[in-house]
Amino acid sequence: MASARRRVVVLGSTGSIGRAALEVAQANPDAFEVVGLSARANVSLLAEQARLHGVNDVAIADGTVPEGALPPHVAVGVGPDALASLASRDGVDLVVNALVGASGLRPALEALRAGKRLALANKESLVAAGHLLVEAAAESGAEIVPIDSEHSALFRCLRGMDRREVAGVVLTASGGPLRDVAAGELEEVAVERVLDHPTWSMGEKVTVDSATLVNKGLEVVEAHWLFGLPYDRVDVVVHRQSIVHSLVRLVDGSFLAQLGVPDMRVPIQYAMFYPDPPAVAFDSLPASGLGTLTFEPVDTRRYPCFELVTEAARGGGLAPAVVATADEVAVGAFVRGRIRFGAIPTVIERTLAATDVGDGDDLESVLEAEAKAGRNAERIVEELADD
Repeated sequence: MASARRRVVVLGSTGSIGRAALEVAQANPDAFEVVGLSARANVSLLAEQARLHGVNDVAIADGTVPEGALPPHVAVGVGPDALASLASRDGVDLVVNALVGASGLRPALEALRAGKRLALANKESLVAAGHLLVEAAAESGAEIVPIDSEHSALFRCLRGMDRREVAGVVLTASGGPLRDVAAGELEEVAVERVLDHPTWSMGEKVTVDSATLVNKGLEVVEAHWLFGLPYDRVDVVVHRQSIVHSLVRLVDGSFLAQLGVPDMRVPIQYAMFYPDPPAVAFDSLPASGLGTLTFEPVDTRRYPCFELVTEAARGGGLAPAVVATADEVAVGAFVRGRIRFGAIPTVIERTLAATDVGDGDDLESVLEAEAKAGRNAERIVEELADD
């Protein structure tokens, strides 16, 4: 354990990952001091968290804060500038980025430019601008520690390893809540069924992305940037039990793997304590209880979005940013009942075709591409909703 308490900012503290990060902090009061929180719009829960953890600085992404909702001593910032400021403020040791979607990019970049250790759950920021984040970390000496269970597993397996031993990596996917639904039923499947994940408890966006396997396509891009691997050395298999979180394929044909219960507090805690060992076992599974572990190839006919994302990634430039933005719009439209589940890949494919993609040399060009993609995706959603 570190000798001094780490001062932590949790961005997206009212979401599932953010709440779990605060559970880790609460379980380890001698290791962490929470000094900043942010939420998109859930002011009531944010206020409760601020009181519980004695936080003086918060940021709200959208909307306003009703008078009296937060203690009078709490400083409140509103909008994207407030998120970026909170992520890069002085006196912060660790930034947990649990924001969803494109909103996480600028805070991630500002945290790295300020030399903070970044515990990253917001995969979209690496997808949209991985080159910018990696460059910022290299220039400031900051570190990116992944929170996604798959990338946390790879991070742990690769730690201290001679990279000449590594032939590639294998990400595991649960297959999502629709993995056993008949193909003919997928087009019209209900929102409630999509949000009922068999093994993981996650927010709406991530759960829908698990059903389409967009999340795994984005994680391939994430692995590319985090570990410096070409795309042809990042594989994906469907592993229904969610016990093996990822594997490292070695040049001699063998594998290393990290196994554990599907509890996001485990990789979150690892990222928050890194490089020190984690202190608390939230849950464990005896080796005798592992049971049968199965691995299957990804059926791209069932998961067309997976191929859309990975092909865009191989194309490079701003294509991954466009795909991630289109997916965010499509998922929001599906959850609100505006489009069918089967229309999500259509929104992604048509948005990519309608949006110019360049190299994305700086943050402004990335944000501009995301804005164009968002407008195109909204237009396509409207067209599909009218069908």
